[in-house]
Amino acid sequence: MLISAVAAVLAAVVAVTVVVLLRPAGDAAPLEADEDFGDVRVYAIDLDGAPVPEPGPDAQRVWDLFVRVATPAFAAEAMSEYRVGDAPDSDTMAYVHRDEDDPTLWTLAANIAYADDQDLLTSTLIHEYGHILSLGLADVDPDADDCATFWIDEGCVAASSALFAFDETFWSAYGDLAPAPDDTDAERGEALFEAYPDDFVSDYAATNVVEDFAETFQAFVLEDEPAPDSPVAEKILFFWNLPAYVEVRERIRTDLGWP
Repeated sequence: MLISAVAAVLAAVVAVTVVVLLRPAGDAAPLEADEDFGDVRVYAIDLDGAPVPEPGPDAQRVWDLFVRVATPAFAAEAMSEYRVGDAPDSDTMAYVHRDEDDPTLWTLAANIAYADDQDLLTSTLIHEYGHILSLGLADVDPDADDCATFWIDEGCVAASSALFAFDETFWSAYGDLAPAPDDTDAERGEALFEAYPDDFVSDYAATNVVEDFAETFQAFVLEDEPAPDSPVAEKILFFWNLPAYVEVRERIRTDLGWP
């Protein structure tokens, strides 16, 4: 009996130790250098879609909001890493990118210097989710040998993708003035915006077609369906003609408690 009791105690200790090792305090997350945010805390995402180790309150609040936008199932199945910086001098609020080792997985990086601005935070995370929706493996081939459409950092954009349709519908008209799809030169984006100020939901949308897609998706989710009375309205209505995106819009608005 004594041996059994000792074994049970040891098992309990081991179980507690495992939990502690898996989810230590938030400041135990390793630090890495980040081009946009300086030093960032790096959290792995566990099978329940939770950051490990447990983040501090602001970082956790940002993650929780992202999960509401993207769904808990998506966070658990498709997110591999959460990177958190605190850089008030940075203009970047968040970004996403594919996992370097597994292109089916994603990383979210967030700047918690903006965590207190709920409206800005919400719109930013919707924008980043728009990137994820448009850059999945069905839409962009990271292993393509050649490309009949156009290349972006994630690979060759599929001719069947919403991003390619958006580019063909709206960006072909800009000709040589349009920045390349992977061009982030602010001056080129500013020149395009100055030439076509009524075509974009924001000046940042003119950076390239990838950012225009995500910015317009953000407006599509946040705003009511517009009348087709302007070039920017036509871009927003592009999403209203895609049933899968309309379904995502309705789900996000429901999950965030919006009418």
